[in-house]
Amino acid sequence: MVECNDKNCPKHGKLRVYGGTIKGVVVSDKPKNTVIIEKQYLNYVPKYERYERRKTRISVHKPPCMDIHTGDTIIAGKCRKVSKTKAHVVLEKIK
Repeated sequence: MVECNDKNCPKHGKLRVYGGTIKGVVVSDKPKNTVIIEKQYLNYVPKYERYERRKTRISVHKPPCMDIHTGDTIIAGKCRKVSKTKAHVVLEKIK
């Protein structure tokens, strides 16, 4: 376990988590203190009366106390903007 001095950690810092949560798979962990998760969903197309698969990629803040790598499934919570593209923080690792 790494000591966490991150003020934007939901467990050890003062970052407040509100709103909904997102479950997704980590597709990239290359940026520092950030993971990119991919969430897949279905969208209904009325013209063809069928569903199409879509996906979205979300930048999530990763505190240094969490050991998360590509391929892990995580739960992320909504918070205030941590940077230009990050408005979610990792809450827990599922597998």
